[in-house]
Amino acid sequence: MNMVNIKINGMPLSVPENYTILQAAKEGGIEIPTLCYLKDLNEIGACRMCVVEVKGARSLVASCVYPVNEGMEVFTNTPKVLKSRKMTLEMLLSVHNKSCLTCKRSENCELQALCKELGVENSDRFEGAMPDATYDTSTLHLIRDNSKCILCRRCVAACANQHVAVIGPNSRGFDTHIGCMFEQPLGNVACVSCGQCITACPTGALQEKDQCAEVMEALADPEKYVVVQTAPAVRAALGESFGYPIGTNVEGKMVAALRRMGFDKVFDTNFGADLTIMEEATEFLDRVKNGGVLPMITSCSPGWIKFCEHYYPDLIPHLSTCKSPQQMTGSMIKTWFAEKNGIDPKKIVVVSVMPCVAKKFEVKRDDMNAAGEDIADVDIAITTRELARMIKLYSLDFKNLPDEKFDDVMGEFTGAAVIFGATGGVMEAALRTAADVLEGRSVENVEYNEIRGTKGFKEAVYKIAGMDVKVAVVSGLKNAAEVLDKIRSGEADYQFIEVMCCPGGCVNGGGQPIQPASVWNFNDVKALRAKALYDEDKAMKVRKSHENPEIQKLYKEYLGEPGSHKAHELLHTSYVARSKY
Repeated sequence: MNMVNIKINGMPLSVPENYTILQAAKEGGIEIPTLCYLKDLNEIGACRMCVVEVKGARSLVASCVYPVNEGMEVFTNTPKVLKSRKMTLEMLLSVHNKSCLTCKRSENCELQALCKELGVENSDRFEGAMPDATYDTSTLHLIRDNSKCILCRRCVAACANQHVAVIGPNSRGFDTHIGCMFEQPLGNVACVSCGQCITACPTGALQEKDQCAEVMEALADPEKYVVVQTAPAVRAALGESFGYPIGTNVEGKMVAALRRMGFDKVFDTNFGADLTIMEEATEFLDRVKNGGVLPMITSCSPGWIKFCEHYYPDLIPHLSTCKSPQQMTGSMIKTWFAEKNGIDPKKIVVVSVMPCVAKKFEVKRDDMNAAGEDIADVDIAITTRELARMIKLYSLDFKNLPDEKFDDVMGEFTGAAVIFGATGGVMEAALRTAADVLEGRSVENVEYNEIRGTKGFKEAVYKIAGMDVKVAVVSGLKNAAEVLDKIRSGEADYQFIEVMCCPGGCVNGGGQPIQPASVWNFNDVKALRAKALYDEDKAMKVRKSHENPEIQKLYKEYLGEPGSHKAHELLHTSYVARSKY
């Protein structure tokens, strides 16, 4: 890589020639504020917050898209620059709903933070007409409040990056706003509920539908038996809401907090992940041996499933029929656990804590009621962000809580289950079990490093019992679409494919804590969170799902064999073609 020599605020720097001024400044320890910019996603230089002076340039330039060149001299904090940035903020505030005290993004809003940093004191300087603003509650997973939108277009870029692109700028000039085709509500278009638009948004214009009040109502009802389950990715990100470094595993404190909130049982969705592997690996081996539809594609990610139903309905037969770990755990709570403990399943409320807003859609799907037509497997799905709010609402001193363990039975899990939260984790967990079954022995190597990492597409061939098993791992729907097109055309010769809706997997789900662009642009947040899960897996004594003693007990006492008729009734489901429009 060729280097160029530049100066920023008089300080000499040598940086790669493909850097922008923004990147070069960061390298020199200088922060330049941004609003619209998200690395590799939204690089349009539209908001003008990142403007700087360049010696010899006729006007201020947008540092996020302006390339460095040899001998360049840059000034990031001149009076002219600061005046421009402040005026930009004042103009944004002139058409912004400033109800910050009641906004869920207060204290985690990039617009608010910049106003504080730049000392914006007069938010009414350009006060006047306000544009019409949509308040859209038509979906199960999010609320869109355009009165808080700053037209940064990050959400538009995130949606397009997911190969969905159901939102974009409508109208022109003062009336420009983000909306759907023909001003349809979001619930009327083929949104897949992934929530990537929420995590991209710098303000409170997009937020998940908060269900904390429903959970608190259930906890306060003495007639209800309230059980909570938490997904693996939650423990790797929850701590960020309490000041922990990104990638800190706060499993023990999370369990302690949930217990103090009053849940009757605190279970781990990892139990359901181990159960999913038992069923999914069995289904895969059956398809291989008996000429079933291949490649088989995993079905743990509800956003991905919805995408397939909307955009690739002809490929539905390739999907595994397994329910997700959330739904399997809920099903077992309402059936096996309820029977063992003599509890009426109608009195049980199952709450799941997920890194994903699409789970709010999943719990309402048809055929997710193993205990009876009017008894849902899972009653309420909340996000990692909602859990953090509840912990604060209950005045729990999170950092000083003791580390506690999940409750028995459904608190037992393996390392294979833990890595479900990272892209490639489901595939690796399935291979650990499939290899043992096909080889007829315990295979010593349990780490499949070729399919680890945050890349959007990975593939590998593994020799198992003398047979070549070709697998692919995909995260992000843009990458998924490319693989699905190859399946349609007959180019793909894989036997097994893992697809995760969100880029990087569940650790980067639409319900995870939102990191500002200043952090996201210069840190691999996905990798840091995933590392917490792989570290936990490596430290565990049992790392294969079929070796989980509680899973073995469940099959012996209740389900029979993996893939049995009863297992299919309780743990499997079906999918439907959905309209694109």
